[in-house]
Amino acid sequence: MRGSNHSGMRQFNERIVLQAIRHHGAIPKADLARLTQLSTQTVAIIVGRLLDDDLLIKQERIRGKIGQPSVPLSLNPEGAYSIGVQVGRRNLELLVADFCGQPVLRHEVHYDYPDPQVLMTQIAEGLHALQVQLGERWERVVGVGLTAPLSVHKWADLMQGDAAQALRRWEGLNLRAQVQALTDLPVVFAKDTMAACVAELLQGHGQDTRSFLYVFVGTFIGGGLVLGGHVLSTDRGNAGAIGSMPMDRPTQMGSFPPQLLQVASGWQLEQALLAQGHDPLLIHDDAIMQSTYQACTEPWLQQASQALAMVVANSAALLDLDAVVMDGSLGASLMTALRERTLAALAQYRFDGMHQPRLLAGRVGAHARALGGALLPLHSQFFPDKDIILKQDIE
Repeated sequence: MRGSNHSGMRQFNERIVLQAIRHHGAIPKADLARLTQLSTQTVAIIVGRLLDDDLLIKQERIRGKIGQPSVPLSLNPEGAYSIGVQVGRRNLELLVADFCGQPVLRHEVHYDYPDPQVLMTQIAEGLHALQVQLGERWERVVGVGLTAPLSVHKWADLMQGDAAQALRRWEGLNLRAQVQALTDLPVVFAKDTMAACVAELLQGHGQDTRSFLYVFVGTFIGGGLVLGGHVLSTDRGNAGAIGSMPMDRPTQMGSFPPQLLQVASGWQLEQALLAQGHDPLLIHDDAIMQSTYQACTEPWLQQASQALAMVVANSAALLDLDAVVMDGSLGASLMTALRERTLAALAQYRFDGMHQPRLLAGRVGAHARALGGALLPLHSQFFPDKDIILKQDIE
């Protein structure tokens, strides 16, 4: 990425310098000038401003080389902070990320279902708790990245009683506006699995993989798509919405084939556990792989891996992917088993005339959705890649 020496490009050039340091680590001014193709004088002026704003810090001088000792510059982790608010099927997570994109504080609330009437109070309490913990550093918080599934009210069809009634209250609710009313910080919204994809792009495999399908397995499965180093975002927010992919052909007129989310979500395993009298939240615990629960896990792993293998093969044919990255909120051992089963199931598919993508374990983990939310305000304010900003309505 190159900068411009035109005087009207001041802010953009500052973002170019920050981006270069983020990608390449601590680096002296002379190397920054060569990397960004900005003049030495322009870089010196920009670095001076960023140091004055506490966004950069100087490292120890490098000695022993030809010429004057150089001083590497790096991002100041305490230069700015951002908050991710992730609304999930069974939990609310608030996460504070520093200027380097690393999590520093978390606040989590668990529930049986997200009731919007209760949720706003929980979010307000979580924001207050984080403000108290940050203390004076709160002044350097630049925004809130809000993430949630789209069409939460449609979950009501899977529930009964009070849960179904609470979920129907999501229909027509503008979640971003509701959260904005709770804080003076600017709030940006992204679909939860798309935010998780952003986290993987910026903090995980996206640092060395240009194009990949991102798969997040939680209560419901979803995903995102990275092409050429950019998250693919559309007006409707459905790019990479693999949960809706059909898994078969209609068997007769008027019938509908199952979608991926109906066969490869954690929801189906939860229901199998409940039917056997077990705790459904075991899907997030490594204990789920014990032989006691094999009657539940084995059928689910079989159907989920077969379905995911079909998604990988079809996506590879359409998009010529480098990799498919699988992550999720399920227990680590269960995610490992699902990935290994999916890799084995791919042996049933021919890849003649196309590239078989690598199947990789996500590097971010269960908190990817909240971290991705926290990264959005940082990048919208400090980095030049505007494609990373995901603006969607939630209704």
